[in-house]
Amino acid sequence: MTRKTMTIAMNGVTGRMGYWQHLVRSILAIRADGGLSLPDGTVVWPEPVLMGRDGEKLRVIAARHGLDRYTTDLGAALDGADIYFDAQLTGVRVPAVRRAIAAGKHVYVEKPSAPTLAEALELARLARDAGVAHGVVQDKLFLPGLRKLRRLVDGGFFGRILSVRGEFGYWVQEGGWQPAQRPSWNYRAADGGGIVLDMFPHWRYVLEHTIAPVRTVYAQSATHIPARVDERDETYAATADDAAYAVFGLDGGVIAQVNSSWAVRVHRAELVEFQVDGTEGSAVAGLRECVFQHRAGTPRPVWNPDIPSEHRFLDQWQPVPDNADFGNGFRAQWELFLAHVVRGTPFPHDLLDGAKGVQLAELGMASAAEGRRLDVPELAW
Repeated sequence: MTRKTMTIAMNGVTGRMGYWQHLVRSILAIRADGGLSLPDGTVVWPEPVLMGRDGEKLRVIAARHGLDRYTTDLGAALDGADIYFDAQLTGVRVPAVRRAIAAGKHVYVEKPSAPTLAEALELARLARDAGVAHGVVQDKLFLPGLRKLRRLVDGGFFGRILSVRGEFGYWVQEGGWQPAQRPSWNYRAADGGGIVLDMFPHWRYVLEHTIAPVRTVYAQSATHIPARVDERDETYAATADDAAYAVFGLDGGVIAQVNSSWAVRVHRAELVEFQVDGTEGSAVAGLRECVFQHRAGTPRPVWNPDIPSEHRFLDQWQPVPDNADFGNGFRAQWELFLAHVVRGTPFPHDLLDGAKGVQLAELGMASAAEGRRLDVPELAW
């Protein structure tokens, strides 16, 4: 057995996502299990260097988990690091990633990889030309529900896929009478907020890696809640969109409708659900569960509003079995990226894939502003 230590400068671990999903449930969880064991006998040991803007918060986090390396200085964090990870606010990500690539570090970043397509492509090209490994977080592909859905696609269950319907969102408290469960910068355009920039990159990789490439987009966005209360209990203008309603045209004539909203109350089993309908069957996938209905078991309802329905529609679906221990999706992708860095194993979720997500967000914003459907051109390095 060979032990390979990989030092990771983790920028943004004082934020909710950076702390819980990336530090605690991914890197520290891998360490708690003795490291990442690769098929050739190598054990990868991740050694985090914590970084953020608040030194006292970093000190508390380090002490809580028995870590001794933390800093507010990017240069100090990069010194001796093998990998640079970025979970900062999107608006401040690009300069730090540029600097990490220039220092020869492998880079792994949260999505969106940059605020604009031009910057996202710049990072992808810089990483490619520097010869460093690079990746973007695409966590929803590793959710149990979507992995089960992909299993159905790969098995040919659907026949010819006709359509996809996605529903995502929940009610984010406005603040004041109840604290908001998302940070206030999410609702300020100047700080990189907005549901289109946040969620359309997700929908790009979910659709393309599960169903088919996206070729067109038509979107309408809205700021349904115009004023919110921030962390200091001060009212502020919400200048970023908090809802978006989109229709995507995919290869093969597949139509995908995806609604995204932080101003919707949930009346479904999970916070996100995707229904895929095909000639041979349909399925509905959420975060963890996935149910299906084959054509042979599809009922024949008849529209008659004058009598109660004899169908209990939700009871007419079967669950897709787990058949595997899926684990945490963020950790699963971290393990793939670490293996990619150490052994060069395939990792399709690179910065070019990240740029595709930013591209779809920009096109979604343009479509909403112009009121028309737009083509999604191929991206070139």
